[in-house]
Amino acid sequence: MKNPVINIGRQFGSGGKAVAMEIGKRLGIDVYDSELITKAAEKSGFSSELFSQNDERRKLFGFPLLSNGFQLSDNCIDGGALFRIQSKVIEEIAEAGPAVIIGRCSDYILRDRENTLDVFITAPKSYRIRRVCKRMDITPEKAADIINRQDRKRETYYNYFTFGNWGVASNYDLCIDSSILGIEETAGMIIDFARRAGIL
Repeated sequence: MKNPVINIGRQFGSGGKAVAMEIGKRLGIDVYDSELITKAAEKSGFSSELFSQNDERRKLFGFPLLSNGFQLSDNCIDGGALFRIQSKVIEEIAEAGPAVIIGRCSDYILRDRENTLDVFITAPKSYRIRRVCKRMDITPEKAADIINRQDRKRETYYNYFTFGNWGVASNYDLCIDSSILGIEETAGMIIDFARRAGIL
């Protein structure tokens, strides 16, 4: 089949990005996360800082009026315009594939495309707190606060632009708890599932 794409949604601290990177390494295909921001910026003519500062956030952004092919009004570009730019980049990545795409509503954006696998990675709060504490060298209380804020940000962004419900099992082909098997085995299970489903 042509250009398989694996879309990875994830709770903060669940190791979703690490799982995606492991999948990419094992399959020898590109993984897109922050790279999407750079590509979107290059395509639109806006600075990458505009995208990175507002990544997976729903806002109205003040920005100088520019002639770049996108409709701006009152010297502002809204989150919908940024979302459309990034959506176009995701569609082009999928067309050029194969690829693993992390977050940014890629499952919704590619919902009509064949040969995609939509995965959501979750884990118990205690597991995620331990991972974030270790990764960021912070207290459990601080880790819990960051997790809550990041998950709320992702949920708000996803629900607004997809009219769906972030993290709800019915939106995905596979939901998996990364704490059970660990990062490497979770990646292996997703690859095996993709092969059994005929995606790979």
